[in-house]
Amino acid sequence: MESLRIAIIGAGPAGCALARLLHLGGIRATVFEGEASSSVRSQGGSLDLHTTSGLAAVKEAGLWDKFLSHARYDGQYLAITDNNLHYYIVRGADAESNIAFGERPEIDRVKLREILLDSLPKGAVKWGHRLQKVEGSALSFADGSTASFDLVVGADGAFSKVRLAVAPELRPEYTRVGMHGFSIPDAEKTAPETYKMVNRGSLFASADGQRFTLQQMGDGSISMAVSFVREDPDWMKPDKCGYDAEDLGEAKRAMAKELEHWDPRFHKALDAAQGRTDTRSLWRLPVGQKWQHRPGFTLIGDAAHLMTPHAGEGVNQALEDAMVLARAILRAQSARELDEQIRGFESDMMARVENVQKLAWDRCQGLMFSTGVPKSFIEKSMQQRKEAMGGLDAERLKAIDAAMAKAHAEASAMNRA
Repeated sequence: MESLRIAIIGAGPAGCALARLLHLGGIRATVFEGEASSSVRSQGGSLDLHTTSGLAAVKEAGLWDKFLSHARYDGQYLAITDNNLHYYIVRGADAESNIAFGERPEIDRVKLREILLDSLPKGAVKWGHRLQKVEGSALSFADGSTASFDLVVGADGAFSKVRLAVAPELRPEYTRVGMHGFSIPDAEKTAPETYKMVNRGSLFASADGQRFTLQQMGDGSISMAVSFVREDPDWMKPDKCGYDAEDLGEAKRAMAKELEHWDPRFHKALDAAQGRTDTRSLWRLPVGQKWQHRPGFTLIGDAAHLMTPHAGEGVNQALEDAMVLARAILRAQSARELDEQIRGFESDMMARVENVQKLAWDRCQGLMFSTGVPKSFIEKSMQQRKEAMGGLDAERLKAIDAAMAKAHAEASAMNRA
């Protein structure tokens, strides 16, 4: 079906990956993106891609070598601490940890998107085309243009316009978690103590109702985020938070007050932030909620199964969606077959992601709405891991046990230092 007309709404990783995979199969899709260019806004922090989902999609897209040139395998270092910088888990980037937990190389989200965009044919992405409404099979854009397609794929994120047309009953729910994002440029020079703490990987610190994350980026900066509980999703408006949330100085002072009982080393990291700050409210779609199939349309990524970032699965599942959907489309030999393939894809996707959605939501609740974190969260996670490992072979179990023992030992060593 080389003449198939496909529109992909959204030029994020999922939309671009789908366009790339279809291009390799001889089908040219048109990607519509509301932003004027790829550099309009920050594209987020660092991502760890997983073997059977994100990494598999990158390989199938023929972009493995490009990915390797930007991936950070030393970025697999991960530390979990409390607000006093007491270490509970320290996972190294060593071979032993990789054998037990699988390789999860890090890459900047903006670099992953750049790799995918650069792999598309010239003109495949229509920038500045913000979808306004869907009428039948016709798409109407903010610039007044309209177009019709055989298949429209909504890869347009949390507040998807395509989802609104396909399943208006599916609306994101606010999780009561807000987030302030910051950046420390050239951290090795500007914040050497923080740089040493992060150790070219990630540090996740938690206290009851609060979270502080630090992640090494490929350009030498450190991405930093402070999470907290807020009842109103519009918490960042000045009349609600009491400060200008877009002003770096005001935001840093507000977060210093938020974290007043945290270790001084976290305050040093906050002091080192430069440039712009951004705000987020975290939303999710209900776990396992499905929609009635509509011929000529489908959804992938956050548009289909929005979840919080606490499981590190959002982009991985989105890339797997793109990979599996591309295979389904390429198998179809007629319009009828295409619809059957899309139906099957949607059913399989929702079955696959339901447990992942549940994991993300459980972790969000465990980290942000439980007491005694991170200790209580780690204990619960360890118990869940043991229950899930029942079907593994003895050698695999032995490797995982050894890696976990090492992670605890490394944490103890850090606390003695």
